[in-house]
Amino acid sequence: MKKVVLSAAALAAALALPGSPARAQTNEITIGITIVTTGPAAALGIPERNALEFVPKEIAGHAIKLTVLDDAGDPTTATTNARRFVTESKADIIMGSSNTPATIAVSNVANEAGIPHLGLAPFPITPERAKWSVALPQPIPIVGKALYDHMKAHNIKTVGFIGYSDSYGDLWFNDFKAQAVPMGMTMVDEERFARPDTSVTGQVLKLVAANPDAILVGASGTAAGLPQTELRDRGYKGLIYQTHGAASMDFIRIAGKAAEGVIMVSGPVMDPEDQPDEAQTKKPGLALDQAYEAKYGPNSRSQFAGHSYDAFLILDRVIPVALKTAKPGTPEFREAIRQALLTEREIAASQGVYNFTEKDRYGLDERSRILLTVKDGKYMLLK
Repeated sequence: MKKVVLSAAALAAALALPGSPARAQTNEITIGITIVTTGPAAALGIPERNALEFVPKEIAGHAIKLTVLDDAGDPTTATTNARRFVTESKADIIMGSSNTPATIAVSNVANEAGIPHLGLAPFPITPERAKWSVALPQPIPIVGKALYDHMKAHNIKTVGFIGYSDSYGDLWFNDFKAQAVPMGMTMVDEERFARPDTSVTGQVLKLVAANPDAILVGASGTAAGLPQTELRDRGYKGLIYQTHGAASMDFIRIAGKAAEGVIMVSGPVMDPEDQPDEAQTKKPGLALDQAYEAKYGPNSRSQFAGHSYDAFLILDRVIPVALKTAKPGTPEFREAIRQALLTEREIAASQGVYNFTEKDRYGLDERSRILLTVKDGKYMLLK
């Protein structure tokens, strides 16, 4: 397990974890972050880690101490990391993880401990996870509706599905049944694959044999390029729809020519340049993309970098409110952050405008989505 500790003084400085059994109130705000920087889902977590270089080192005059751990996308490791944040770091806030299964695990720990949790992957926020958790990515029903509307406009009647054999794949499969089926579409074949798989030939052959009008891929990161490539190599000519989990330049790098013509839903951070000036997501999106690409190269922008970056735009709004009633390092401060998350409105960020409520733990609306396609190896806004 790789550990990186960041502080206001030096982002990458290695600092020892506190060893005392209880943390007294302090002027320092401690945030524990568990993300995926190794393994099959590293393409999700590495941009999230990189974006931490561009977030505030202090908020409202209080230094921010970040402890960043790698969980490799494994729920067991993510659980261990989250428990370390609780017992050793005495964290005021927990973030993570980068994929759905690990994020569920982190949420469970945060809600047991009573610590505000900002999830960096879409995940089901059940009643037992609802009090202390919010999610930064766009909720599946909002981004899914954009894809289904495009399908309906193009007279798509039959759809094949290939997605992860885990909770992320389930989210998309269930959303299709909930939204697209009532719109008149039928799922004619369902195929699944595991995140570490290196071949989906068998699944793709079944999809091609079913000959649907379109295929929906419920995957994320570089693995989303695997079925995209295989479908085109096997001669599938219909439309292929990719979820927001695939929205990064890695997808084009992996899929190559097979990426041409894909229909992909994304957060607005992938194309702030083409947003109208009045869009509240334009300024933060440009700020992140310009800083990110200045360091990591042209066209390196990523949907996932936006999640961790936006977490701090949200905290920049809610922490000053919480500080009016409590000090960092106390249960009262954690409760004040939880309350402020629910009372602050119209928090503009690169991926959307957040308005969390007791019932809506994603807090996003249609302003959080755009449709993209790939032409000549580049993403283009689909108008």
